[in-house]
Order: sequence, then C-alpha cells, then structure tokens
Amino acid sequence: MAMLASDLEALIRQALPNAKITVDGEDGVHFAAEVIDESFRGLNRVQQQRAVYAALKGKMDGPNGAVHALALTTKAPD
Repeated sequence: MAMLASDLEALIRQALPNAKITVDGEDGVHFAAEVIDESFRGLNRVQQQRAVYAALKGKMDGPNGAVHALALTTKAPD
C-alpha cells in the first residue's frame, strides 16, 4: 500500500495544476511536501492545507491510509 513521492505529487497536481509542488519521502508512507499556488492567496494556512488534503482523495484517512504522515508547507507565490 506504499506510495511513491511522484504518486503523491500527481494527486496534488490534479487538484492544483498550476502549483509548484515538491514532495520528498522514500519510505512510502512518510512524506514532506511544499505546495505553492496562486489559489492560496487570501486563504489562511488551515484552508490552504485542507485544499491539499482534499486532493489526496482519502490516502491519509484512518489507520488503513496509504500515507501515514505528511509534513506540509503551503503558501501563495511571492
């Protein structure tokens, strides 16, 4: 049930096609991601992160989720 960083990036890219996305993680269940997207402008950090989590389509839901942990940084472009 492990995922690749590229799989996680692809899920986020489907929801945020113009975002700058960087995903790191080699063990298949623990990841760090930075997502920079214009759609985040005017949103607080919680709203931004909810948008990214929604893009994961349940991959972090509950003990059977494919992703165990995601250290997430979000922001609008400078």
